[in-house]
Amino acid sequence: MLYALTALFALQLLGDLLVQWLGLPFPGALAGMLLMLAGLLVLGRTPVALERVADGLLQNMMLLFIPSVAGVMLHFDHLQREWLPFVVSGIVGAGVTFTVTAWSMRRLLHTTAEVPQGDAGSSSPEVR
Repeated sequence: MLYALTALFALQLLGDLLVQWLGLPFPGALAGMLLMLAGLLVLGRTPVALERVADGLLQNMMLLFIPSVAGVMLHFDHLQREWLPFVVSGIVGAGVTFTVTAWSMRRLLHTTAEVPQGDAGSSSPEVR
């Protein structure tokens, strides 16, 4: 399990270094996550240790948001002056997220509902 946590931190560090070295316009943590995705695709499976570490982090995710919430509260006077962009971006961002999630789920459910026509006994495809 220590190896999986070390791998997560190493990939984040590598992503940060790549972003700084190449001058990419997105966060290094995102680059590290893309590197991890590429590695998992090449491997073809998720290692058990990585799955356990990720589950533990996901179960305690709210604890990881406490520093960012505290940081926002330090700038509360700025939020009071310019509240409209924050509200609009929150609503638009949620709408875009819901739309993309619904579209993705619809496509995934549509592709998994198709059954191969190799069944000898049935004349119509079944939806499972």
